[in-house]
Amino acid sequence: MSITSISRRARISLAAVAAGSAAVLGFAVLPSTATATPADKPAAAAQSEKSTKDAVTRAQMLERAATWLTANNGAQVPYSQTETWTDGYRQDCSGYVSMTLGLWKSGPNTVELANNRDLTTPINLGDLKPGDLLIDADGSNTTRHVVIFEKWTDDSHTAYSAFEQRGGHGTDHRVLDYGLDAGSEYKPYRPTNLTD
Repeated sequence: MSITSISRRARISLAAVAAGSAAVLGFAVLPSTATATPADKPAAAAQSEKSTKDAVTRAQMLERAATWLTANNGAQVPYSQTETWTDGYRQDCSGYVSMTLGLWKSGPNTVELANNRDLTTPINLGDLKPGDLLIDADGSNTTRHVVIFEKWTDDSHTAYSAFEQRGGHGTDHRVLDYGLDAGSEYKPYRPTNLTD
């Protein structure tokens, strides 16, 4: 009896058993088109490490942020959590930030931006500089958000100008106060590949 004479369901079951046996024995079962990654460096970590080596100045980051304001034939890039823009980055807030920092395409999500120390480091609110991030990593994909700090609007530090990619609008450059209230879910972070 040949493998092709066995039903599709039976072939899938045999493949699953073979993969499980290989996993128990410590082998990786990869499709023929896959590229193996050393066991001590998962693909995402290797990709993240590669991306953070390319330094971006604060000015470069803000210049990149401004490009999406008019990239759609003079209009802002529309918001989408599933679509990618022509540059390969997801059209949501974290994809937008990934583009400005030159991270891998289509970019990490908001939670990874906040939690991956290869990407960002927590800072104090008073230490915010152009290009730093304010991230709300709590909740679901409909409540999490990240914005790019540009500058304080005045010495009172009660509002700041920022770039963001927001639902129902797309790319925006406006005055915000996210993260300035005590107990806010927005926390300040400094991208690790950002330089002065």
